[in-house]
Amino acid sequence: MRLAGKVALITGGASGIGLATVKKFIAEGAKVAVADIDATRAQEAVDTLPEGSAVAVGVNVSVFEEVEAAVQSTVDAFGKLDVIFNNAGIAGGKPLLDHDPAVDYHPMIRVDQDGVYYGILAAGRQFKKQGTGGVIISTSSIYGEQAAELAFSYGAAKAAVISFTRSAAYELAEYGVRAVAITPGRVGTPIINQFSDELKSLFASEQLRNKMTEPEEIANVVAFLASDEANVINGTVVHVDDGYSAFKQRFDLPTF
Repeated sequence: MRLAGKVALITGGASGIGLATVKKFIAEGAKVAVADIDATRAQEAVDTLPEGSAVAVGVNVSVFEEVEAAVQSTVDAFGKLDVIFNNAGIAGGKPLLDHDPAVDYHPMIRVDQDGVYYGILAAGRQFKKQGTGGVIISTSSIYGEQAAELAFSYGAAKAAVISFTRSAAYELAEYGVRAVAITPGRVGTPIINQFSDELKSLFASEQLRNKMTEPEEIANVVAFLASDEANVINGTVVHVDDGYSAFKQRFDLPTF
């Protein structure tokens, strides 16, 4: 079990990629704080896990004091922190010229951008205090590296996550801290699964396997990145997009 003895804080841990990663980390031997804005759902998730392997933490990642408290709650429960997975986020969007900044910009930035910054800062301070190093993994997106439909604010926030990751890796290396960003493509989370079959089929066609990625597949990569086996992966973006960023679209070749 490659995460044996490690303690992780996973935000957005009550559903989707977060919950799949919680389960994977525990299967790999870690103790986990399941952090989510919905504390009830976080506790429900913990109740399904092996006794003593996880604790539930309510957190609004857009509030720094709550993120600090989540880090402290993890340390209080398990004695230390080794990994933070800044995964909590919100999605949605509309055409730029239809934006109401109070609805379509600021909430996205507060959660998807500020929330990651707060996680990096709070965990980084804890890692320095412990003197034992640590790993920071943050969820960006394919949209953080390219323009896309209805994603003006979302893309900006996810691009910031990539920049945060590079800078954190540079500044925190002296304390033995690694920082990595992941860029999921089309993942079968509750957010996407609510859409029509037609739209989900379109999403699937944008990836090389012509299928949606499962949350568990992302969790497998995150567990590897958190492990000592990934010690040379630092300050980089790991694409977990099944080739979404490698091609534009499939088409029938004309006859020459």
